[in-house]
Amino acid sequence: METPMLHTAEQLPPATVSLPIIDMSDGCDELRRAILDAGRELGFFQVVNHGVPEQLMLDMEVLAVEFFEMPEADKATYYSDDISKANRLCSGATYETGGERYWHDYLHLAYNFPVDDHVKDWPDMPQRLRRIMEEYVVKTRRVGMEILRLVCEGIGLRPDYFEGAISGGDMVLQMNHYPRRRDLTVAVGQPPHCDRSLITVLLPGPIPGLEVTYNGGWIKVKRIPGAFVINFGSQLEVVTNGMLKSIEHREFVDGDNPPRYRSLTFAEFKRAFPFPFLFPHNVGKLGPSLNLTTNDLQKAQKEI
Repeated sequence: METPMLHTAEQLPPATVSLPIIDMSDGCDELRRAILDAGRELGFFQVVNHGVPEQLMLDMEVLAVEFFEMPEADKATYYSDDISKANRLCSGATYETGGERYWHDYLHLAYNFPVDDHVKDWPDMPQRLRRIMEEYVVKTRRVGMEILRLVCEGIGLRPDYFEGAISGGDMVLQMNHYPRRRDLTVAVGQPPHCDRSLITVLLPGPIPGLEVTYNGGWIKVKRIPGAFVINFGSQLEVVTNGMLKSIEHREFVDGDNPPRYRSLTFAEFKRAFPFPFLFPHNVGKLGPSLNLTTNDLQKAQKEI
């Protein structure tokens, strides 16, 4: 979820298109076409009528505010800069890219299913956090898996292709917070980047900030009540051999067909590229790095 961010990066001309809005209650044939068209063109789209109760989405928004507004002493036990930890709270994470410095705080929870095996390790404050988050991750996973199933059917893969070892069942819930600036030399937000996952299901916050690159400009994503923003990640671009795009995006607020990649599981992909900001532009520029033999990959993983 996003909260206020300040736009300080280089301004690009505004794009003249908006993200497609896909109604998940449409027929399967229409859904497949719409998802594949959006994936080829933009890599981003919004979905409505997805089956996640709007009240649950609102509860998550409120929960995010409640969590980050807790006293520092109550959050202290969750802080960690150790990226190997499945569950951690990072504050003031700063990235430097293109001469800009960026700051945002986030709660990172990694898990697989059944999720109830992991809930006991999540923060227990606010009191309702575990209950709401467990319901939320179960229901949003269904949305993501349904979209991936439709992608598989549309490109000729078996429908359950992404339920196996390629994803390992790994999921991450990341709750983002963009505090008021304490340092005027730091932009509050995230730099332009691509997600390394198969798919991201994003619940936008009430203050707009997400921007998606398109034809040399930036699309300002307009929040649609009750909608999720769907983002295809770098791993999905690799799996589809570039058919579906992992698109660069950033988060700010202002005032107003030969194979190109070798096969990788998500676990291998994360080990090879542990930080999303190591490849901020697009996965196409990673082609030479990803097009490895098994021995090359194993060697690279040992060196990381």
